[in-house]
Amino acid sequence: MKISIITVFPELHEVFLKTSIIGRAIDKGLLQCNLIRFSDMCAPKERIDEPTVGPGVGMVLKPEVVEKALNTCYEKWGRGYTIFFSPQGVTLTQRILDRIVTRIAGGHAVQSGDQSCAEAHCDACGHDHIVLVCSRYEGVDERVQAHYADLVLSVGDFVVMGGDLPAQLFLEGLLRLLPGIVGKQESVEHDSFQGAVLDYPSYGLPVEWKGYEIPDILRSGNHAAIEAWRTDQAMKTTVLRRFDWFASSGPTREQVAHAKEKIPNHYVALMHTEVNLKDGRVGTTSIASIDIHDTARACATYAIENFFIATPLVDQQHIVKTFLGFWRSEQGTKYNPSRQHAVSIVRLVDSFADIIAAIEEKEGVRPIIVTTSAKQHEFAQRVDYRSQSIVWSHERPVLFVFGTGQGLSDAILSQADYLLVPVQGLTTYNHLSVRSAVSIILDRWIGLQPDLALLPECKKKTQNLL
Repeated sequence: MKISIITVFPELHEVFLKTSIIGRAIDKGLLQCNLIRFSDMCAPKERIDEPTVGPGVGMVLKPEVVEKALNTCYEKWGRGYTIFFSPQGVTLTQRILDRIVTRIAGGHAVQSGDQSCAEAHCDACGHDHIVLVCSRYEGVDERVQAHYADLVLSVGDFVVMGGDLPAQLFLEGLLRLLPGIVGKQESVEHDSFQGAVLDYPSYGLPVEWKGYEIPDILRSGNHAAIEAWRTDQAMKTTVLRRFDWFASSGPTREQVAHAKEKIPNHYVALMHTEVNLKDGRVGTTSIASIDIHDTARACATYAIENFFIATPLVDQQHIVKTFLGFWRSEQGTKYNPSRQHAVSIVRLVDSFADIIAAIEEKEGVRPIIVTTSAKQHEFAQRVDYRSQSIVWSHERPVLFVFGTGQGLSDAILSQADYLLVPVQGLTTYNHLSVRSAVSIILDRWIGLQPDLALLPECKKKTQNLL
C-alpha cells in the first residue's frame, strides 16, 4: 500500500507515521508513505493561497498549487485514489473504510461475483495508491475538488483547523483493515461497526477495582457460556446506546429477534377523549374506522404490544366493538388473515387512566409516557428520534400517546415523562392525519432503516458519490 499525503504541515505527520503499528508496517515494507508540502509547489515567497472571491473573509488554496502537488504524487506512484477532506463531505464510517479496502486498496479482493467495479471501467479501481489532500484555511478551490476528488470525506459534524487530523483518523481506520498491519486479524473482525452489533465489554485484572468487579461468568472457564454472555452484552450495549446504528446496518432476523428482547415493550394510545376541540373546549371526538385499520397495521408492523383506543362514549364504543368483532370472527379471519392479526392487539378503554392501569397490570410497572403534539409546550422534557437511549434507560415499558381533534389536552400532556418533537416537513402545512403521524413516528423511532450510503460503484466525480 502506498499513501501520499499533501499538506501545509508535513511535520504533523512525521511522528504519526513512525509510531506504533503504522511505523512497524512501514519498517516491514507493507506500507510506503510520501509527504508533499504545498509550499514546495510554489516559487520562493509565492503564496499558496488566494482570498475567496466575493464578500467574506478567508483564503483558499490555489488550484494550480493543488494540481501540481497531485501531479507530483501521480508521477511517483501512478494515479491514486484521491480523497479530499471537508466538512461538506460524506461522513466517514466503517462501511466506507471497508469498501475502500475491498475496491480501491486491493482490486484483487473484490468479492466473488461482484462485477460492478470492472464494468464501470474506473481508473481508480485496483490501485494500491491513495492520495490524501489535507486542506487548510477555507479549503481548496471548489473546481480542483470537482475535477480531482474521487471521494470527499468528513470525520463528523464539526469543524477543525485543517484536514491533517481527519487524514490521520482515516489512516488509523483504514490501515488496520489491511492484512498484515494488525498482528491478530481476529481483533479487527470483532470490532464495533464491523456488523450490526457493537463489540462486547472487555475486562482485565485485577478482579476488583474501585468497587467494580469483573463479571463472574468471565472467570468461569466455560467458553460457551462466556460467548453467550458477550453476545448478549454486545446486543444490550448496541440497542441502548446506538440503536440508530443497529437499525441502519441490515441486521439478520436472528439479531432483530435478539434486539427485541433488549427493547422495552412499546404501547400506543389514540385518545378520542381528553382532547382539545376547535371551539377551545376539552372533549371527545368521533372514531373513524380507517384510523383503527391503519393504526393497527402500523402497530403490528413495529411490534407494538397493544394499541389502545380511548373513548367514554357508548355509541362510539359500540362502533369499535362491531368493527373488531368482524375482523376477529371466523369470517373476517378468512377474508383477510393479516388484518385479523393487526386488530388482535387493539384494546378499547374508557379513559387514559384505564390505559395506564392496563399496562401496569401487564408489566408490573408504570410506563414511561411519551406524548406527541404539533405544538410546543413545557410539560415534559423534549426528545427526538435519536433519543432511544434516554427513554429506554429507564427499563420500563414505553407508551406513545396520540391525540385527535386539536391535540392532547393539558391534563394528558402534564402526565408525560417526555414530549416527542413534532413531525415536520418542508412547508408550514401541518395537518397530518393521526394514522399517518403514527406510522411516521413509529418508523423513525423503532423501524429498521437500511443505510445504503456506501461508496459508489467507482464513480469518479464527487457529485455522484451518493
